[in-house]
Amino acid sequence: MILYERRTHVNQMILLTADILLIFGAFRFVEFYHRGDWAFGGDYPLFFAVFALIWWIVAGQVTNPTSLDRLTSYAEKFWALVLAFLVHAVVLTAGILLLHVRLLPIRYILLLYGVAGAAVVSGRLLVAFFYRTYRYRLARPHSRFVIVGASRSGREMHQFLTLHDPVANQFLGFFTDEPVAANLQPLVRGGLADLKDFCEREQVDEMYFALPLNQADLISELSAFADDHFMSFRIVPDFEGTLHKGVDVHYHGRGPILTVRRHPLAFRTNQIAKRGFDLVFSGLVIVGVFPILLPILAVLIKLDSPGPVFFKQMRPGKRNKLFPCYKLRSMSTATGGTELQATKGDARVTRVGRFLRSSSLDEIPQFFNVWLGHMSVVGPRPNMVSQLEEYSKHIHTYAQRHAVTPGITGHAQVNGHRGETRAAGAMEKRVEYDLEYVENWSLLLDVKIIGKTVWNMVAGEKNAY
Repeated sequence: MILYERRTHVNQMILLTADILLIFGAFRFVEFYHRGDWAFGGDYPLFFAVFALIWWIVAGQVTNPTSLDRLTSYAEKFWALVLAFLVHAVVLTAGILLLHVRLLPIRYILLLYGVAGAAVVSGRLLVAFFYRTYRYRLARPHSRFVIVGASRSGREMHQFLTLHDPVANQFLGFFTDEPVAANLQPLVRGGLADLKDFCEREQVDEMYFALPLNQADLISELSAFADDHFMSFRIVPDFEGTLHKGVDVHYHGRGPILTVRRHPLAFRTNQIAKRGFDLVFSGLVIVGVFPILLPILAVLIKLDSPGPVFFKQMRPGKRNKLFPCYKLRSMSTATGGTELQATKGDARVTRVGRFLRSSSLDEIPQFFNVWLGHMSVVGPRPNMVSQLEEYSKHIHTYAQRHAVTPGITGHAQVNGHRGETRAAGAMEKRVEYDLEYVENWSLLLDVKIIGKTVWNMVAGEKNAY
């Protein structure tokens, strides 16, 4: 390990030194290209020294695109260098503005960055190409490896190694006692009992352990076997198999931190993106649709039955905080039981109300809830307070759907889980879809759900009553 780190450090020093030489060449090129406008004298050698020093710090410490790691693709190397130059430009520009330094005109600065960037990127990619050519053709051709366990972490490791370096890494197979999907079956070479004989027979170089970490005895046994047969033993943590839940891994400094349940909307940037989308979308609906549609629906509701146009009911929102949820009134005011869930053929539903509920137009006023921050366009549907109290008692994951802001439409609803929840398992299935949304949120998923909602409004839904 010490030898590897020392070799990596030497590689970084060599690459950064080559970068500085290329940047110096870029300075000379700009001087030659604009001969007569300026010469590389006076204060410009100092400017070059500052330029090079900032690059050394940024490239070596901030973005660290210096490794010759064969598992890093050309695209990843390219974008790492682009990021390094962007950070460099920001730091240099900030320094010039703060110190009020007068240097080259902006056109020269842009030309300098263009030439230096092209030279460094081309040089790095050329070095990476020759390094890989050397490893593939002149050095040892490849490393032969097996993966113990076909868990998600094992499959991802297989995909990563074969995608990034298919020549230098020869995959020999999975070894697992668990059933696998049909597409993985050809890659399975046997069970755990077959592993040792296979490794001895095929001269395996590396063994990746991708089973749950609670199998300490098996880990110790295979680690000792690998040492005795000059193999590298590596552990690919299968946290999901250990905890039986989705896991996110983040790093605090160099130490990993496990989040047992994925929660993309726990990140501030995602919250801002979702809130921005909600404001824009609900604003367009309020400005573009409400002035035309609401007066018509209001007249139909008033003509159909006596009572107010709007209906308000307190619903539990994010973290169970109650908020006034607005709807167009779809039930008669002559009957009670406002906390009773609507059923098929419910006598409380008016004629216009049946149309409103089947087309989901009764939910239109909730765009005001979105604008006020009570709701989101997409999210778990807010249940009644009585349902919160009832289902929290016997569905232990029910509360987790309230970790995010409730929505006008949701993942469960567009997948056929709306309407009554009296049937056995109905609410459990709805909660399952809601948690799937919470753990896999993205703006693209929101757009897909909105699209399916519009389609369902046009085509109709059998459970909308």
